[in-house]
Formats: sequence, C-alpha cells, structure tokens
Amino acid sequence: MPRLALYAIAVCALALAAAVVSFARGSFLGVIWILLVGVSSNIAWYYVRKQKNDRAAEQGASAS
Repeated sequence: MPRLALYAIAVCALALAAAVVSFARGSFLGVIWILLVGVSSNIAWYYVRKQKNDRAAEQGASAS
C-alpha cells in the first residue's frame, strides 16, 4: 500500500475518533471532523486505486 494512503488512513482514523469525542461532549464541531474523515478516506482510496492502475499499466506495457 502506498505511504500516502497509509497516512490518509491514519488521518481518517484520528479524525473519526475526534468526531466521536466531540459529539460525546455535545459539541457540533464534530461535523468538521466528519468532513475531514470523508476527505481523507477519498484520498486514501485514490492512492490505492492509483497504485493498482499503475501496476496494471506496467504489466500491460511489459506484456506487449
């Protein structure tokens, strides 16, 4: 897994924990954390797909 995807997953997990704590304390600031969870999960998904597509393109180029 690409390093940037791992970092994005870590940010996603930390933001999710922050959102839970924020909502548990009665603060609506958790909405911002939930938005950060969405963005970071999309970044992680992007880099995982990018690596998969790059490997497929590499194998396709070497097979031709």
